[in-house]
Amino acid sequence: MRLVLATANPDKVREITALLGDVVELLARPPGVGDVEETEDTLVGNARLKAQAIAAASGEAAVADDTGLEVDVLDGRPGVYAARYAGESATYADNVAKLLSELDGVEDRKARFRTVAIVVFPDGREVVAEGSVRGFIAIDPRGERGFGYDPVFVPVDGGGRTYAEMSLAEKQAVSHRGRAFRALAAQLDQLP
Repeated sequence: MRLVLATANPDKVREITALLGDVVELLARPPGVGDVEETEDTLVGNARLKAQAIAAASGEAAVADDTGLEVDVLDGRPGVYAARYAGESATYADNVAKLLSELDGVEDRKARFRTVAIVVFPDGREVVAEGSVRGFIAIDPRGERGFGYDPVFVPVDGGGRTYAEMSLAEKQAVSHRGRAFRALAAQLDQLP
């Protein structure tokens, strides 16, 4: 099976390739396709928008995902807006800084990372999977690996380490994205 990647984010491409590369043939996003505006208020809605746009542009099945970080004490924020929490042009560091600022002095730092992964076929069929992991937000960033909120997210199964303190293989074993894409691969394997 061939799938066109909806993401052009090199960090996500690396993680998705590590998770699906042995199961399917992954093709790079077509160079002429611009960013898809994420106008939905759910992870599945935004993932679907991206996959549909790439499937339409390429004429092939496309795989996309959307991820949200839900902090309990912030009523689930940043949620679906995690990538642009500090603004449309925010960097990873900007988003982390805003989150840590909002949690300054807060003891209850429980959070959940969720990823929805989806494949949309040119005929409109879909395969959808979700993965989530509970954890908490560290007081200060730790680690040099990963991207996004990885330096401040400590998964419950991570031995007290942030995602950024783990190797890619260690992170994939416990992460929300790893869980979502392993579930997606299992569903794709069942297709006729």
